[in-house]
Amino acid sequence: MIIPTEPIGSIPRPLDLIEAMQEVADGRMTATQIEPLYVDAIRDTIARFEATGSPVISDGEQRKVHNFATYCVHGLPNFAPDGFHLQFTDHDRIWPRLTSGPFRYRQRADTYLRDALDLARLPVKQAVISPSALSLMYPADDLPDYPRDQFITDLLREHEDEVRGCLRLGADSVQVDFTEGRLAVKLDPTGHLLNSFIHLNNLALGQFSTEDRRRISVHTCPGGDCDTTHSADADYADLLPSLFELKAGRFMVALAREPDRIRVLKMIRDHIKADQQVFVGVIDPLDPVIETPETVRDRVLEAAEFIPLHQLGTTDDCGFSPFSDDTSTSRDTAFAKIRSRVEGTALAAAALGRSRG
Repeated sequence: MIIPTEPIGSIPRPLDLIEAMQEVADGRMTATQIEPLYVDAIRDTIARFEATGSPVISDGEQRKVHNFATYCVHGLPNFAPDGFHLQFTDHDRIWPRLTSGPFRYRQRADTYLRDALDLARLPVKQAVISPSALSLMYPADDLPDYPRDQFITDLLREHEDEVRGCLRLGADSVQVDFTEGRLAVKLDPTGHLLNSFIHLNNLALGQFSTEDRRRISVHTCPGGDCDTTHSADADYADLLPSLFELKAGRFMVALAREPDRIRVLKMIRDHIKADQQVFVGVIDPLDPVIETPETVRDRVLEAAEFIPLHQLGTTDDCGFSPFSDDTSTSRDTAFAKIRSRVEGTALAAAALGRSRG
């Protein structure tokens, strides 16, 4: 028996790369000068990923400037730095604000994927940001000569092109980061904001064939940055029924950090559809303690009591460094945790195989 396992995406950057990225931002280093550091970081990340035994890897999002969400518009002249405030437990991250149309991507994730595929010997997944997260960049009042409806049309086209580009290149899967799903429950308990996010993302997912959607996953978590979250206090009960209405084939659901995993697993069991697969989080990236393979095994066996085995996979709760300057977790710790996930998932598969036999 094999239970699929894969990462979410980000790996902490090497410290010299983090320092160099700041120097580029300050104008003390050029894009040409930093390029060798990116190449070295990606090569090292892929080599270390493959050494963990992970059957699917990522490039660790080493090139995403400066985070998992705003990489695609970073550096564009029609954005201001004073947009939506993403509030974590003890600090904020601020989204850029669109100041004029049209909305276009400057960088697409398929360009990152191409570099990774050139170096990797294993299947590579690629994470992209959701349309609903990017919709937060449009200001509250309509922009002159660029109404919200036109923005949404342009946004959906850019997102679709990015996902299709990744699928064409041969991504093992394309993961849509939807961390704002649980945040929407916290910001608007009425559910209107969450429903609007689900509708917008389904407009995008609906453009893909059934076969393509089997390779498209949605990741949900309460956020993770500098060992803090933005919405862990929002009840999963207000998110999960709507989450599985998304037209995706795979779901990555943060679970390891939940205080009552059984309650969440019962909700997943009650709402997952027959043609969907759920990868449950068995590693907590915010906890400095490295889980043992036996701990992971037990979490997988726990999940298998509620989720049919043909629909079950494992993952990490979140990326290890969604924001490029986060140094709260070391690269060594991240890869040790990933190795435990891989080994613990295999232990659980072996135990379940014996029990079936």
